[in-house]
Amino acid sequence: MTSATLRSSLLLVGLLGSACASATNGYFSTGYGVKAQGIAGVGIALPQDGLAAATNPAGTAYTGNRTDVGLTLFQPDRGADISGNNGGPGVSLDGHYDGNDSKRFLIPEVGYVRQIDPQWVAGVAVYANGGMNTDYGRNPFAAFGATGSAGVNLEQLFVSPSLAYKLSADHAVGIALNLAYQRFEAKGIQIFAGNGASSAPANFSDQGRDTATGWGLRIGYTGKLTPALTLGATYAGKTRMGRFDKYKGLFAEQGDFDVPANYGVGLAWQASSALTLAADVQRIEYSGIKAIGNSLFSGAQFGAANGPGFGWRDVTAVKLGASYDVSPALTLRGGYSHVSQAVPSTETLLNILAPGVVQDHLTLGATARQGAGEWSFFLSHAFSKTVSGAIPANYGAGTANLHMAQNSVGIAYGWKY
Repeated sequence: MTSATLRSSLLLVGLLGSACASATNGYFSTGYGVKAQGIAGVGIALPQDGLAAATNPAGTAYTGNRTDVGLTLFQPDRGADISGNNGGPGVSLDGHYDGNDSKRFLIPEVGYVRQIDPQWVAGVAVYANGGMNTDYGRNPFAAFGATGSAGVNLEQLFVSPSLAYKLSADHAVGIALNLAYQRFEAKGIQIFAGNGASSAPANFSDQGRDTATGWGLRIGYTGKLTPALTLGATYAGKTRMGRFDKYKGLFAEQGDFDVPANYGVGLAWQASSALTLAADVQRIEYSGIKAIGNSLFSGAQFGAANGPGFGWRDVTAVKLGASYDVSPALTLRGGYSHVSQAVPSTETLLNILAPGVVQDHLTLGATARQGAGEWSFFLSHAFSKTVSGAIPANYGAGTANLHMAQNSVGIAYGWKY
């Protein structure tokens, strides 16, 4: 792959990736790369392509020289039902609300790996780390005086150059620099900034898109415990981001919205010459980001140092998968993952805007090879999940039921050299 081709691919992802949104494990993607997505996101001990550094940078030591370019079509189904609400005479939020005015999102990816010498391997992975989108044509808060459509749109793009070092033929360590770009927009929720509820009410809602950049690090290890069993481990600290100044009256700490720390371990077992079984356990620390983890009922003003947030909890994701080589030209994959619930039942009111409640995912994938090139595919379904919770009395009481389901399909082309 020439440097000009690589630059063009990175530019393509930069342009398209900033316009996408995805949400699976909370608002993080279940995995990175079409091959990993086909096996439920497993990848900490099972590097498969040029996107390996997005999961574990040590894994690039074992992918070989290659380039991968992919595109995923993501379609979430999200919304809310409110019942029993009474905010005063003639004031009720009751009803069914469909958050799908924006229906489909394209998520591109590019991965590139090159061995520098027998020990050192360099690469870069460009991918959408995650996001959240809701778009309610019928505003769920109209009865309180909110106007126009309502929703939020969060998008995160990572560009992750990486280095891996082979300690031996079977053990490697790696590091990736996560250069992050994110943007955010909120609309139709200005009503919540009134009566002194926000420290900066003019910067709460309907301010258009705001952007922020930042950086963080991911480190990793992978190595063979036995000839058939591989262990992987990875850790990414909090990615420090600039503030969303246009929304400093909404998010805690005057618009601060860092990317949560996350880490995990994985095992891959070569059960036979054709069959590989693999599993990952991942932890995402949403509660460490005040804008995400603080409760709506913190008692402080929106935008303040300890201001309200979405009340999300830390989550643990368990991913299980299998890969089977039918022949040298064809590999089939499948997987299942489960993640603990990020959204508590006590926080459903504000999370009408961010109903990231799905927990169970089933995936299928395949790779067809011809010469140095290969086409990979995956299908993913996140089963519908509903979280119900009481609305506080000062918002009219009643119940808010959040629901979400998801479908994804992706394709990638990779080539070795």
